[in-house]
Amino acid sequence: MAKLSQYVAFLRGMNLGKRRLSMVRLRELFGELGFEKVETYIASGNVIFRAAKTADSKLAASIAMHLEASLGYPVDTFVRTAAEVQAIAKGEIFPKQAEPGWNVHVSFFSKKLPQRMAQDVEAIRTDEDAFRVIHRELYWLRKGRMSDSQAWDLPAMKAIQLPTHSMRNMNTIRKLTIKYLTD
Repeated sequence: MAKLSQYVAFLRGMNLGKRRLSMVRLRELFGELGFEKVETYIASGNVIFRAAKTADSKLAASIAMHLEASLGYPVDTFVRTAAEVQAIAKGEIFPKQAEPGWNVHVSFFSKKLPQRMAQDVEAIRTDEDAFRVIHRELYWLRKGRMSDSQAWDLPAMKAIQLPTHSMRNMNTIRKLTIKYLTD
């Protein structure tokens, strides 16, 4: 039997509005795809599972197709290997990120942003916001509550038209890593 690799799927928009789904049902849906050791972390679309080594993009497409067929609505799906998520969790992206009042959020994209788009996002700064793009992730340093940020309403940010992504607080990523991905 082939060794299974561990992955994390980040699902966009789960348990928001009319998209209510129990984590038991979500684990069942992943099990229907033949994945093993399926776990969910908090009810916001973080699914940890084991599967035969496969390209992230193929796993994401397979999961998204199955969820849409089963749930009746599209579910944007972003898959990372356990090693990728561990590296994200360990990242010290911004010098201020450990200071009180500052938070880091990470957005997952299907593929790496074009260089020009990444540069344009990183150029946007406020006294409370900074951005950095690494690989297929966008890191956002925020002082205070994310809902108070005006960075996303700036004309320069709106002009960029970022592709679909799913955002998580770095604390969530770290807790998920400690609970499920440590060897």
